[in-house]
Formats: sequence, structure tokens, C-alpha cells
Amino acid sequence: MAEAVLRHEAFRGQPSIVHTLANGDSLRVLLHGAHVVSWVAGGRERLYLSPASVFDGRSAIRGGVPVCFPQFNMRGSLPKHGFVRNLSWELDQRVLDDHLGRLALRLVDGPATRVFWPRAFEARLVVDMSPGVLQLTLALRNIDTRPWSFTGALHTYFAVDEIAQVRLEGLQGQPEWDAVADRHATGTNPLRFEAEFDRVYHAAREPLRLREAGQALTIAQSPSWAQTVVWNPGRDKILSDLPAGGHARMLCVEAAQVMHPVPLAPGAMWEGW
Repeated sequence: MAEAVLRHEAFRGQPSIVHTLANGDSLRVLLHGAHVVSWVAGGRERLYLSPASVFDGRSAIRGGVPVCFPQFNMRGSLPKHGFVRNLSWELDQRVLDDHLGRLALRLVDGPATRVFWPRAFEARLVVDMSPGVLQLTLALRNIDTRPWSFTGALHTYFAVDEIAQVRLEGLQGQPEWDAVADRHATGTNPLRFEAEFDRVYHAAREPLRLREAGQALTIAQSPSWAQTVVWNPGRDKILSDLPAGGHARMLCVEAAQVMHPVPLAPGAMWEGW
């Protein structure tokens, strides 16, 4: 009978941790950015990772699950999506048995963060895996003497076989902002993806369903994230770290805080999965 395995190894030149359950499900997380770059469940890779992404220990990685904090996108004066996805985290906890596993990574403010943001904070990303299930939880604590606020996301890139065949269900009736057309509307069901798609929704109460070729993946998020972002760059958008045709192999469905920053008082904690 197979046993669970936890090992440390280099991945494209970067330190990584690989966790494999007894049933064969596995994940890989990099110390750079606490970035989950692979999740294999039921023999299928569920996350998209761009083959053109840069792995230099400084740059953001295109694909997997980037952690965006303390800023979403360009909504502020910080680098795009904040800075924690570009810094090295430390392994803080590991728990492993044949059917359940947990990895926790930690980042505390210091000279590398204060270049961008003069605030004291502690961030932990807890990665829980069981057969067929992956849960990522971002936990934040204000260890400053002053309040601060943040926006952010767990910017998940799901792997798909062909984006034109994908349907996303569960956002019908939710208020929608179309960032491409700069238009407010209401979510329809299902969502289809035939061109560039970049929309922010009020988060639904029930889980979403990502459907393709008779298969369905359930996507849920905690109520502490107020929005869900759905994004695909489309065929015509040129991104230096996405190969030609790469858009057809991915769909981002992100648990996010976009519209209104979350305030955090000194000593207070926030958590979102």
C-alpha cells in the first residue's frame, strides 16, 4: 500500500516542497511567494502553470495560486498585486498522514517588505490537502501599533483543456463589474469565455461549478472574501510570460477583496480561504 510522502526539492531552480497522499494526489508549493504551482487530484493536474513563466526568485510567477497582498492589481501605490508573491517565505508547520496533510508558510515584515509598505504584519498561508480537495487559507495579523488596511486575492489559475468549452456556474444574479467594458451588470448563468474576460462579482453564497467535457470542479470561498474575480486574457492579449495559445488552457477564479479595503486594528487578525 502506498504511503504519504513529503520531500524538499528544487523546481526550476527554486526551493519547493512536494506533498503526496497515499492515493496519489499531490501538491507542490514554492518558498518563493508561498506559491502553490501544482495540485494533482484524481490523476489530473488542476492548476495551470505557464511554461513561459520566469523563475528567478524575484519575479511573480504566472500560474498556480499567487498570493496577492496587501494590494489587488493596481488599486493603490504598491507594485501590482502587492509584494508578498515576490518574496521568500519560510516553512512554519507541516502535518502529514496518508489521507490528510497540512503545510503552513509564514512571512513577517522586515527590510524587504518595508521598502514597499511601512507596516508591521504577519502573513501565513495554510495549505490543506485531502483526497480530491485542496484548501488555501490566508491568515493576516496586524502586529503594528497603528491600524492598516488591505486588498488582495488568492489568484487561482485553474487548468482547462479548451477555454471555449468551459462553463462556470453559480454567479447568476450577482452584481458584476466588467473591467474590459467598464460596465456594471448582473451575472448570467453559465459564464462562457470567447474573448478577453475580466469581471468582478459579489461573491455568491453557494459554491461555483467549473464544467468542461462532462467533468465538474467545485470552487468555494469563505465569506470573508467579498468578491470573486473571473479572468481570462483571451487570444489577443499579449503577455510576455504566457505562450501563444496559453489563454486556452486556463481560467482564473479568484477569492478576492477588490472594492473596499479591509481595516485591521493593532493586534487584530483576519482569515480567508
